[in-house]
Parts: sequence; C-alpha cells; structure tokens
Amino acid sequence: MDHLSPLLTAAAAGTDPGPFALVRREGADHLDLYTGAVRVVRRLADIPLPTGASGPRTLALVPYRQVVERGFACVDDSAPLECLEIDRHEQVDLAAALAALPDAAVVTHNAGFDVTDEEYAATVERVLADEIGHGEGANFVIHRALQATVQGAPLRAALAALRSLLLRERGAYWTFVVHTGTRTLVGASPERHVSVDDGLVLMNPISGTFRHTGAAADRADLLRFLADPKETEELYMVLDEELKMMASVAERGGQVVGPYLKEMSHLAHTEYLLAGRGSKDVRDVLRETMFAPTVTGSPMENACRVIARHESTGRGYYAGVLALLGRDPAGQQTLDAPILIRTAELSPAGELRVPVGATLVRHSVPAAEVAETHAKAAGVLAALGLGPQAPQPATGTVRRLADDPQVQAALAARNAPLARFWLDQRPEGAPGRPGLTGRRALIVDGEDTFTGMLAHQLRALGLATDVRPWVAPGPLDEYDVVIVGPGPGDPSAVTEPKMAALRGLLAGLLAAGQPTLAVCLGHQLLCGLLELPLYRRDAPYQGLQREVSIFGTPRRVGFYSTYTARAHADHLHTPYGPVEVARDDASGAVHALRGASVAGVQFHPESVLSPDGVDVLADLLGDLLSAPSSAEVSRQAPVSARHRSAPPVGR
Repeated sequence: MDHLSPLLTAAAAGTDPGPFALVRREGADHLDLYTGAVRVVRRLADIPLPTGASGPRTLALVPYRQVVERGFACVDDSAPLECLEIDRHEQVDLAAALAALPDAAVVTHNAGFDVTDEEYAATVERVLADEIGHGEGANFVIHRALQATVQGAPLRAALAALRSLLLRERGAYWTFVVHTGTRTLVGASPERHVSVDDGLVLMNPISGTFRHTGAAADRADLLRFLADPKETEELYMVLDEELKMMASVAERGGQVVGPYLKEMSHLAHTEYLLAGRGSKDVRDVLRETMFAPTVTGSPMENACRVIARHESTGRGYYAGVLALLGRDPAGQQTLDAPILIRTAELSPAGELRVPVGATLVRHSVPAAEVAETHAKAAGVLAALGLGPQAPQPATGTVRRLADDPQVQAALAARNAPLARFWLDQRPEGAPGRPGLTGRRALIVDGEDTFTGMLAHQLRALGLATDVRPWVAPGPLDEYDVVIVGPGPGDPSAVTEPKMAALRGLLAGLLAAGQPTLAVCLGHQLLCGLLELPLYRRDAPYQGLQREVSIFGTPRRVGFYSTYTARAHADHLHTPYGPVEVARDDASGAVHALRGASVAGVQFHPESVLSPDGVDVLADLLGDLLSAPSSAEVSRQAPVSARHRSAPPVGR
C-alpha cells in the first residue's frame, strides 16, 4: 500500500499520478501494482526486455493495428504500441485495495453504440452471405463500440469501475486498470491469449456464450446450451485456429486440454487450454499469434481482410493484448498476455469507449448475435453505471456449475468426435510410418496456416517437412512429395493471382509426374485442371464433421469449404490420365481423388475435426511414395542436372 495511497490521492484530486497498472490475476488474493515510465515503440520486437533481475520488466499495450507487422489488413487508426517500463513492483492485499479504491458511482451521459442494433444485424447478414457463403472463411468477428462521456475525473471513474469489477465480476483472467497518461484502460478479461513460463507455451481459446440474468446460470438451460451444435462447432473452429498458432510457436504443436466452463457474472463460456513447449523469444511468440481467432476469425489472414471490409472504424486496443514480459530467476523470458476484451478505454477528456464483438458462423442468427454483443459488454458496462449489476446470491456464494457431474459429462462429451492426435500426449522420438520415414515433403501454403498443423502430422509420420508460401514455393526437385493448399477464396476465379499461381504450380507437377497431394483449395484447383466441374454448396461446409467413404473405407473428417467438385462416376479419364474418385452417392460431391502421381482431399486431415486424418494421410502418401519418386531419381543424378526451379506458376 506504500505507493498505492499517494497514487489514489492524486487520482481523487484529479491530477495525473503518472503511469501505472493495477492488476489482479485469476484467483489471486492480492493485486500487483506496477509503475514506471512509458515508451512508445514501433514493433513488437522493440518491446524492451532487458537482462538482469528477475520479475516483471515491461507491460505492453498492443493495439489491433499491430497486425500490419504480419502484412495483414486493418483499418489503421494509428493506435500506439505503448510500453510501461516497470521500475517498481509491489503487491497490495485484495481487501486493502478494495478499502482504498473509490467507492462511488460512475456517471456518464450521451451513451450509445456507434453501430445501431439494426445496422449490426445487417452487417451480420452481409458477412454470412458475402464472406462465409463465398468461401472466404469459417468464422469472423465484427465489432461495435458503446460510446459515452464520463463526468468528473476519468482516472477516478476507472478506479471506481475497477473496484466494482473486483467485487462483482468473477471468472476473469485479469481484472485491471492500466494508465499511461494518454489513455486509461479498465476491464475484466476472461481470456488468456498466450503465456510462456519455463518454456511452456499456453493458449486459452474461449468461445460459445451462454447468457443468464440470475445470480447463477440455470442448470437445465446450461445443459441445453452445451448440447447446441452451433455453440459446439464455434468452439471447435477457434480451437483449430489456435492449434494453427501453436504449430508455429511450440516445437511439436499444441496438446488440447479440456474443455472447461468459465462462469462469469452475466454469462458463461466454454474454453480449452492448449499446451506445448517452445524456445522462441516471447516477442516472436506475440507476433506469431497476432491475434486470437476468438476476436478475429479464421483463417486469420483473410479474417483480417474481411474485418477491414466490414468495419468502418479502427479497433484501437480491442482484440489486442496486454503483454507482461519479464524474466524468471534463471534468466529465461516470461510472458503473460490477456486479450483486451470486456475492456473500456477512457481518454483524458473523459471520452469512453467499450468495444465488443460477436463470432459469426454459418448458423448465426442476426438477432442472436446482436444480443450477444450486449451480453458480453454487460459486466464492464455495469461497473461504469451503464447497465444493471448482476444479481448477487443470497448466501454470498455462487454455486459452481462447472463442478456439476452432468455439466462435466456434457463438456467431456465434446471431445468424443475429435482427433486423438491433438488430444493425447505424443511420445517424443516415436517412429514414423514404414515407407514414409526419411522422405521429404514441401507444403505450399495457400494463406491458411492449417499448413502448420499439417506439417506436424507429416513429421509424426516420419517425413522431413518444409512449409513455403504460394508466392515463393521455390525449387521442388529435392522433395519426394509436394502438398498444395489449403487456403481461402473462390477456386473458379482462375485469373486471381493466387488461384493462377497455384493452378500453374499444380499443372507443372502433373506434367512432371512428381508425387502431389492437394488439400481443400488445392484439391479444388486440381479438380479444375482435371476438368471436373466446381460448384458452390447451397450450405457452406465450414467447421463441419462428416463420415465419408474414402476409397471403400469409412473416415470421419472435418470440412472447411464452400465449394466442391462433382463427378458422375468413380473412375474417370482426365487430361492427366485416369483417376479414381471418392464421392457422395447422392450429389456426386468429390471428397477425394487419386491417380498415378496425384491425390487430393476436399477435407482437412490435419483438423481437430478429423479423427481419421492421420490415417488418411498415411494411406494416400504411402500410395504416392510406394515407387521411387522423381526427387529420388534427381538426387541420384549428376549435380549439374539437378538445379531446376519450380514449374511456371501461371501468373
């Protein structure tokens, strides 16, 4: 309390006490008070993390616009990357902090959403029809913001809101105030984005929102929510997307733990925990995971494009992160980064902004998504005097439905259809599959980082695997097999640069007879080259699991597609020779195909929705690599004959 008292005295007097942060982590009996100077940096790599004493060193406020570092689109509002360089850290007992924080109502006026309910519902309809309906992705988060003006000193209002959140909001990962002098953030974020401690990388995807108005959720209503296919699929999709991120920051990808129920004052969420070990600089971990699919969508790069198309204003710090960087006693880097949601931003002039968004999927109903934005904002709005407080239990203790046996059984049942590859502990050094161990694979990324998950599966099968972008696939002759795709977009748009490039790449591989596997978008483009007609599905297969017959074997796999090829027979003659197709008996939709040197699958064998995905890959690659490949023949040829580059890509 030594430093908190003068800080609160200055705030009460309406003067600026200097930069500080006051943070309570989930379950802690104290708050951490950090003070220091603020520095603005341009890139995540510039966030200061000096060597020396252990403990927290920097608290970074990372705005959404920082996605430009990855080359992704955004409405650029120039929100700065501010870093509180911590020179003092003390712990404040929770009860003492509650006694010291201002116990006063926050008063505001001129409150209203920048996008009306009707306008937001219309945006939902456009995204469903124009984006998900045209193959641009599986889910997207579109935000709106409640705006108001605070009466009185903004920092005092933020501290009063913090006290209210500490008393009334439960289930938050971080409850906090951060004051930099140029802005003040106050919130109760339920979601860890990423943390690193002793080399253990954790991510925490949260999705599915159960709204309630009582002191606790109704058990029967909650069980109905947990059985809702829309809510379940929404969680699976963000799980897949964060597994993609873990594939790039953890050496063997992420292992799935959970799901769990996160209970808060106005709502409950379902969540998973992803764990893996990594050795990257924590600033690189931040960069590779910008930003959570729970606040953007998937696939990530195209989700950012969709957001930029449908949001008229920048996001500020909404969907960004607070990132606490430090060092442990051994000198290793540490990171703890909650997502900036359920957070209000106040300017020194008293302008208040509370952004919130809903996850839009193929099952979305516009009115329900509007209601979800209101529910998600309810906790922080109540703390700011802009909504009713959640009812308090008569006994003072809320019954945890997460401990209810039926709720636990309903949560556990969600894992039954998922791929054990991602749920089970994978022994390090396990042998690969016969015939695949030691072979080399190149994955050409069509702008969907499912390719990172695919790479981990191929390595588990024994293949040495590289991943390269479609714009620069590089030399191909040193690889035994090339995997093309996946990615978003309309495969019939053959003059679009990415589609033209991937079609050209596939045409060159087919002509050379080099073993090739095409996945999702790659499969659709392959079907076009084989002269199979492409169709847009009446209902998108985004995040959909189905059991299909793959060349006589039933396989349960996950689809993320809006388009499909159709075939009238199981065996076809094509410009590149005969192929066999696995297709839907009723519609003719092609689920997979195989020929002399090529195979293709419309689904995602790497998805958590594909429990049979690894076996499908092993079967198809085993067939493709059963004979010596052109790469093996090339490696045996004189050096002077080996350095051919990639086939023409048709650009």
